[in-house]
Amino acid sequence: SKALSDEENLKVFGKCNNPNGHGHNYKVIVTVQGEIDPVSGMVINLTDLKEYMQEAIMEPLDHKNLDKDVPYFADVVSTTENVAVFIWENLKKLLPTGILYKVKVYETDQNIVVYKGEETI
Repeated sequence: SKALSDEENLKVFGKCNNPNGHGHNYKVIVTVQGEIDPVSGMVINLTDLKEYMQEAIMEPLDHKNLDKDVPYFADVVSTTENVAVFIWENLKKLLPTGILYKVKVYETDQNIVVYKGEETI
């Protein structure tokens, strides 16, 4: 975090505190909600959802240094929590209104963030 000293960053972020960054292979699960179309039997066509996810998640984030390559993270700390918010906001712009229910981001098998679009304080 640019708002913290080197010592504070080390205390808060531990081994993840690396000024040159470090990599993650995030796993993202998107949950939608809504009426099931009686003809297709789906809430949303899965082909369409995959395209939305490609545009909202993969294109801006895949194989990127979040802090250096993604403008959103220039002033936002690239924690998994903030990655989930970023994904939510990008998907919300593309999906039909009200259909996005939950974004779940796995940093590791033990570190998981669930975001449902709550207001941040």
